[in-house]
Amino acid sequence: MRQPRPHRKTTVLRFLPLVPALLILLAFLAGPIIYSVYLAFTNRALRGEGSSNTEFVGFANFAEAFSSPGLWNAVWLTLVFTFLSAVIGQNILGMILALLMRSANKFVTALTSAIIIAAWILPEVVAAYLWSTFLGQEGTLNVIANALGLPSQDLLFSFPILAVAFANIWRGTAFSMLVYRAALTQVSPDVWESAQIDGAGAFRRFFSITVPLIRRSILTNLMLITLQTLSVFGLIYIMTAGGPGTASQTLPLFMYEQAFSFGQLGYGTAVALLLLAIGAIASLIYMRLLPKEDKS
Repeated sequence: MRQPRPHRKTTVLRFLPLVPALLILLAFLAGPIIYSVYLAFTNRALRGEGSSNTEFVGFANFAEAFSSPGLWNAVWLTLVFTFLSAVIGQNILGMILALLMRSANKFVTALTSAIIIAAWILPEVVAAYLWSTFLGQEGTLNVIANALGLPSQDLLFSFPILAVAFANIWRGTAFSMLVYRAALTQVSPDVWESAQIDGAGAFRRFFSITVPLIRRSILTNLMLITLQTLSVFGLIYIMTAGGPGTASQTLPLFMYEQAFSFGQLGYGTAVALLLLAIGAIASLIYMRLLPKEDKS
């Protein structure tokens, strides 16, 4: 009988310590994903017929979802919320703060960073409650407006998707700021000084030098904050609960309503897979935009 080669034994021995970690990943990561895919093709429910007699229904849940105006409303609001609060708000504000901190003194930089990071690490429930009390009909914003002689406005009722987007910007900008601060430290000041000597203005230096040099960081940051924003649930649920009506009901809230309020777990899971597909498409777009030399 042919004896195994010594290097094969060594490879097996090196692999053995990873087995428990792989089993945990399979049980707690791959397992729920596989079970969710299974649920999406069944009539599983918390109550009614689907709770006692779960049956395979094929693509019926997806067909029902695509024919539902509520789903398309949720998809549109999810895209608007993500674009406003992540792609525009967190991304641009994070970049501006990172650029300003390059020329600020240490005290101002430390104080600003502490305030912004404090908003980031604040529990989502607390942040949502703070913004609800600030933007509500009897909130702090209207108290200030009335003191200045301006008309009061319940932004949570009049512009709910803008209100929750602004709250998400306030809470999540710290991440983009930290990413861009780290990226900007890799750019030599001599490059900016040379461009300035050649007559390039601040905007020209930023778009012609800074952006190309940190392009990978920009796209990576955009991908991460986009995926995080797509799944925001608690902030919106506490501030508006998706209302008034469905004016701020993004896909996570629509999925929650279908799965737990209406008890249709199969249908709600199908909606969750659609949200997963949107995140996957966004990730592929960002990956395709990465420079070829950075993909190695």
